[in-house]
Amino acid sequence: MSADTPLLQLVIDALEEVKAQNITPLDVREITSVADNMVIASGTSNRHVKALADSVADAAKSAGFPPIGTEGENTGEWILVDLGDVIVHLMLPATREFYDLERLWKNPQHHPDRDQQQDS
Repeated sequence: MSADTPLLQLVIDALEEVKAQNITPLDVREITSVADNMVIASGTSNRHVKALADSVADAAKSAGFPPIGTEGENTGEWILVDLGDVIVHLMLPATREFYDLERLWKNPQHHPDRDQQQDS
């Protein structure tokens, strides 16, 4: 899996190293100014999700990209690692399926909340 920025590739490599499942990078530059890319990946357990987050944070720090923030470490069900240009969502499979971020960010016009806002 190749990426178009060094930071994005670093995240993907860190996730692959600790056996993340279903790594999905999304280019969100056309949708939001919050980040250039999002990466969504799954872990097999709460401990695995935490290990994925630690791997990403450690690799980013070592490369000079310290995380801006991390959320969700307490439960390990969904951990977000904010690296500025890349936001990483690490989830248990059931959580990932429920929130379906891929659909939301790939085709934001089909998000029900956005339809309601446009009608207002």
